Formats: sequence, structure tokens, C-alpha cells
Amino acid sequence: MSLRRMLEDPLVNQMMASHTECHALLNLMGGELVMIGASKAYRYTTNPDGASGDGIAIAWRAGCRVANLEFNQFHPTCLYHPESRSFLMTEALRGEGATLHLPDGQRFISHFDDREELAPRDIVARAIDFEMKRLGADCVFLDISHQPADLITRHFPQAYERCLALGIDITRDRIPVVPAAHYTCGGVVVDQYGASDVPGLYVVGESACTGLHGANRMASNSLLECFVYAQSAAQHIAESITGELTPPKTWDDSRVRDSDEEVVIQHNWQELRRLMWDYVGIVRTSRRLEHAADRIALLEKEVLGYYGRFQITRPLLEMRNLARVSSLMVQCAAERRESRGLHYNSDFPDTASVARDSILIPAHFDPDTALNGPIDRLPHYHQ
Repeated sequence: MSLRRMLEDPLVNQMMASHTECHALLNLMGGELVMIGASKAYRYTTNPDGASGDGIAIAWRAGCRVANLEFNQFHPTCLYHPESRSFLMTEALRGEGATLHLPDGQRFISHFDDREELAPRDIVARAIDFEMKRLGADCVFLDISHQPADLITRHFPQAYERCLALGIDITRDRIPVVPAAHYTCGGVVVDQYGASDVPGLYVVGESACTGLHGANRMASNSLLECFVYAQSAAQHIAESITGELTPPKTWDDSRVRDSDEEVVIQHNWQELRRLMWDYVGIVRTSRRLEHAADRIALLEKEVLGYYGRFQITRPLLEMRNLARVSSLMVQCAAERRESRGLHYNSDFPDTASVARDSILIPAHFDPDTALNGPIDRLPHYHQ
């Protein structure tokens, strides 16, 4: 979705008058706001650096509801290596017979599920997380070396070449892996056209909460979320545009200066990602969620003060947005007093008999211009 095109809509341009952060994003990101998720909130992720929740945070500040942000999918096997931060070791390796081991070589998945390595990814990720925390281990190990070397190199050439470049020969060596944040299943509440609660503002992709994923994402559903919704949104926008388009106002940075304290952003970024990993990760408790909420509130206060004094930079914007979305994740997680799908709270391990959505309503929400239907539910889709 082109942010510049979005800002040219008169209704959105008027709405954005008090949310001018987007104009800085235009300069920093070449006119495009990539609507990806917020997995960069976590210490380990398979996502690129841009997955900092920008679309969700901006839409929230503009008055859009968000939903189901507690449902974060963690891929069980991301390569653990200082020179490779987000390389995903495909689950097809386990499908081909790869096994998971503790640092001492012991297998462990059978203690958690009879399907062992073929259990669903959320169960495997939870088992690895449990063992890493129990042992204080940095990682566990994935081993496919018992399979013929030519089968490994033929079926998994990318994994083989990437690991070999890092000194790991997967035809002979175990592969160090950790679970990693992979997909944000919740997001900005939208209807079947990608339209949000703010007239003229459309959200497509991982930033949107379409309802397609429910509480636990199936991999191919992301194609629907990206391509089908993008086409639906494009058609709806083309049919809805009326009147003349007006350019956005120029970003005014005359009253701020260049930062001489960028270490503050770097420190806060690292602290946020670690506390989200430790307190709002694969397994949660109510006490840890309370600690996370308190600390994120302090981080947001520090970042807000920084934001008001210094020139806008990409790290500053991403930190500001990621802190806001992290806070929303914690709110959604704390309100769900059960375990369901990707959200597991050991204080509430059972699943409630009735499923419900976790919907948060921002201060700028306007029920008169919002999507039709009850505000505490996702929109009903019409044929």
C-alpha cells in the first residue's frame, strides 16, 4: 500500500494533520510504508529489520482498533549464529527425519508430544523454549547428518550452503537452532476490503487483523492475506476515490536538533527485545506480563521525550513504534485469561469453551466513521 497515495486522500490527509510522523516515514522509506508485522519486538526473529510494527502503531494513533496481538507465531528452528540473525531452518528438515537434541546430545521432544519432531510448530517451539530455560542453554541442536549426504544437498541446497559458509557442514554437524518470532497474526482491524476504522486508510498484509489466521496461523494463509486482500483493497479504493487529491503538508523539523545521545535508542531497543523475549515470549505468566507492561511504559516515556527533542531518524521511529505495539501485545495477552493457539499462559493453561477476539480501542476512535458492526468484534464479511 503506497503511503503517499494514502496521504493524498483528503479525509486521510485531514486525519493525519495531528499525526505527522508519517511524513517523516515518507522521506525515510522512499514513499512506501511496508505493511509487515512486529516480530522485531523479540530478541530472535526470522523477519527482516523492517518488521517493527510501523503500520500497526501509526494506525492505532490515528484511531484504528487493533485485535489479537497476543497471537505471535514462533518458528521453532532459526539458525543460531552470530553472523546469521534470521536464517530459517525449514521445517521440511524435520519432515525428512531431522531430530532435535539438547546440548548433551539427548533427544527431548517425545517428553512433550507423541508425534515428536512432527508435532505442530507451536508445540515444538514451546518444548525447545522450555528446555532452553530449564538448562540455561543458548540453543538446542537440529541433526540430519544420519541421512545420505547427497539427499541433504539435493533437497536442502539453501540450508546446506548457508550453514557451510558459516563453518557448519549439515551432512556431518549438528545445527544450532533457537525458536524465533515469525508472524504477527493480529493487527489493525479491517473488513474484507482491507478498510480500517479511519475512512480512506487501508491496511494490507501482516499489519492487518483479517481473521484468516484465528489463534494459530497456517503458513499459506499469509498468501491470502497479502495478495487476495491487496486486490480487494485496490478495487475498493479505485471505486471509492472522489474529488481532488491534495498533497500532504510539509514535515516541520525546525524546532528539533540532531541527536547527541543515540545510545539511548540503541539501549532501549535491546532492552525491549530482551524483555519481550523473556516476559512475553512463547510461554507467559500473568506476573511476567505485569512486569513487561510496567517496563514498556517507562521505555515509551523515555522514547517520547527523545522524540520531542531530536531529529527524526529511522531507528527512532522504529523504536517508538515497536514500543507502542509491544505495549498493545502485552495488553491483549493480559486480557486473555486462557491458553489458546499461539498464546500460552501457564497461569491459565486451559482453553475457554467460547472463543473471543481481543480487541483494543484507541483514544482517537470515532464510532461515527468506524467500520460497521459491534466495536468489540471483528467485522462480519459480506458475500
